Amino acid sequence: MAAPKMPRRALGKTGLEVSVLGFGASPLGGVFQAIDEEEGVAAVKEAFDRGINFFDTSPFYGDTRSETVLGRGLALLPRDQIVVATKVGRYGAETFDFSAARVTASVQESLARLQLSYVDLIQCHDIEFTHLDQVVNETLPALLKLKEHGLVRHIGITGLPLKIYKHVLDRVVPGTVDTALSYCHYSLNDRSLEGLLPYLQEKGVGIINASVLSMGLLTHQGPPAWHPASEQLKAAAAEAAAAAAAKGVSLPKLAIMEAVKDPAIASHLVGFCTRQQVRENVEAVLQGLGLAASPQAEAEAAALEEVQRILAPVQGLTWPSGLPENN
Repeated sequence: MAAPKMPRRALGKTGLEVSVLGFGASPLGGVFQAIDEEEGVAAVKEAFDRGINFFDTSPFYGDTRSETVLGRGLALLPRDQIVVATKVGRYGAETFDFSAARVTASVQESLARLQLSYVDLIQCHDIEFTHLDQVVNETLPALLKLKEHGLVRHIGITGLPLKIYKHVLDRVVPGTVDTALSYCHYSLNDRSLEGLLPYLQEKGVGIINASVLSMGLLTHQGPPAWHPASEQLKAAAAEAAAAAAAKGVSLPKLAIMEAVKDPAIASHLVGFCTRQQVRENVEAVLQGLGLAASPQAEAEAAALEEVQRILAPVQGLTWPSGLPENN
C-alpha cells in the first residue's frame, strides 16, 4: 500500500497550499546544537521527498547561516513546487532594524543566500521589538514595493505577544498582510492562540504556528539555558517529559500529534537539521491526523492524559517579549 501523503492546507487568501508540517530552518543555523551542514542539506531534500513543501528561515538564525544552508538544499528542489519564507527586521539577539532602507536591502541579501530570484513570503520578524506604528507606516509599505517588483509574493508578520496582530491588522488596508506567524502559543502548555483564530480568519490571514515544542520546553533533554520561561513552567515541562518517558512515549511526538488537528492553522513549523528528525516528525503528523496508525496508540493516549494533567496549572503561562507597550 502506498504511504499516506502529507496533507496541505490553504494559506489564507494567498492561493498557496502549504504542507501541514513545515520545515523550520533555525536549526540549520546551529541555533540549538552544532550541525553537520551536509546532513542539513540532505534533510531539506528528505523533507521535500516526504511531502513537505513549506520552508521557513530568517537572517537572524545562526547569523545568516540558516539561509545559506537552506539555500543549498533548496537548489536541489523544483522551485515551482516549494513555498519559501524568510524574514526582515531582526538580525541579532538585540539587533533590530525595521527601516525601509534596511528591510529592502535585507530581502536582496536573503535572496542571494537562498539562491532564489523571489521569496513566496517575506515576514516582519518579531515586531514587538519595535514601535508597531513603524511597521504599519514604514516597513510594510517598503515590502509592498518589493512585491510590486516581484521580489516577494506575499507579506506576513511574526511575534510572541498576541496583541500585536490586532494592532497591525486593524491599521492596514485589507490584503496588505497575508499571514501571521505565531509561536509558543499553540502547544500542549499554551493554547492561547485559539482565542485569536476567528479574528485572523475573518481578516483572511493565513495562520502559521511555530515552536510546537515551546522552544525546547517540551523535549526530553529540556530547554536551552537561554529559555525565558519561568522556573515553574520549566519544572512542569520536565515533569511532563518524565511522565511521558515513564510510559515509553515521546513528549515531542505527543505535542506534534495534538497540534496539527485544527484545520484553521495552515502549517506548523518544526525545526529540523537531520533526515531522521524529518522522518520521525512526518510520521507523527500522519498519525496525529489519523492517516497512519501508531504502534503505541494506547500508551500515547494514556501519556497524553497524564501530560495534560501535569501542564494544566501552567496552561497559557508565557513570558514578556519586546517593548513593554507591546505586551
